[in-house]
Amino acid sequence: MSRMIPNMSAGGLDAHKPAEITRLVRLSGVTKAEMPLLPLITLSILGGAFISFGALFFTQTTSGFADINGALKLMGGIAFSLGLILVVIGGAELFTGNTMIVMAYVDKRITTKALLRNWAVVLVGNALGCIAVLLLVQGSGLLDGSHGTRATAIAEAKIALTPLEAFCRGILCNALVCLAVWLAVSARSTLGMILSIVWPVSAFVAIGLEHSIANMYLIPAGALSGADVSFAALMGNLVPVLIGNIIGGAGIVALAYRLAYGRNLTDEHPVPAE
Repeated sequence: MSRMIPNMSAGGLDAHKPAEITRLVRLSGVTKAEMPLLPLITLSILGGAFISFGALFFTQTTSGFADINGALKLMGGIAFSLGLILVVIGGAELFTGNTMIVMAYVDKRITTKALLRNWAVVLVGNALGCIAVLLLVQGSGLLDGSHGTRATAIAEAKIALTPLEAFCRGILCNALVCLAVWLAVSARSTLGMILSIVWPVSAFVAIGLEHSIANMYLIPAGALSGADVSFAALMGNLVPVLIGNIIGGAGIVALAYRLAYGRNLTDEHPVPAE
C-alpha cells in the first residue's frame, strides 16, 4: 500500500497541507482588510473586469448552438475559469473570494469595521469593473448576432429563478469558488494553481450555479442584447445570490476549515519561502 502513495515531500504531491492553507488564508485576510484604499479599489475594479472577461469568454464559447448540452456546459465552464485564474494569479480583489476574510475576523485579527470596509469597497469596485467591460463589449459590436442571442438567453434564465433558487445556487456556487481559491493556495507552482482553479469553477458553471459578480456582467449584457430585464428583476437575482455567496464562502469553506484546523495555529512564524 505504501508504494502506491507518492512522496509528499519531494517530487510527489508537493502541496501545502490543510492546516497550513488555513494559516495562509487567515494571514491573507488580515492583509486584505488592512490594504490602503487606492490599491484596494484599483484591484477590485480589476477583479470585476477579470470576471467579466471570463463571463464574456463563456458566452462566446456557448453561443451559436441550438442545444446547450452537458459537454458544451463543461466547455463553457473551462472558459469561464479564465476569470478566476486572472484574479488569483494576476492579482486582484474579488468579493466572493474575500468572504473568507471572516476567518481572520472570528480570530479577532481584524475588526468588524475593517471587514465591512473591505467587503463594501471590493463589491463597489467589482461592479465598476463589470460596467467598464460591459461598455467596451457593447461598443465593440460583440453583442450582435449569435453572441447577443446567447447573452439574452443567459440573462432571461437567471432572472427567471425564484429568490430561493437564486439564494441556494449562490451558496453552492461560492462554496466551489472558495474551494478553488483554497486549493490554489495549496499549490506551489503556477500550473498547480491553474489546475486547482479550473475544475471547481467549471463545475459550478456547468451545474448552473449563481455568482454575484459574474451576474453583474451577464444580466446587463443580456439586457443590452434584448432581454426584458428591469432593475427590480436584476436586484431580484443579485441580492439573494449575493447573500448566498457570503454564506457559501464564509460559512461552508472559511469557518468550516477554521473549526477543523484553525484553533491551534499561530502566525508567529513567517510564511516559508517557496
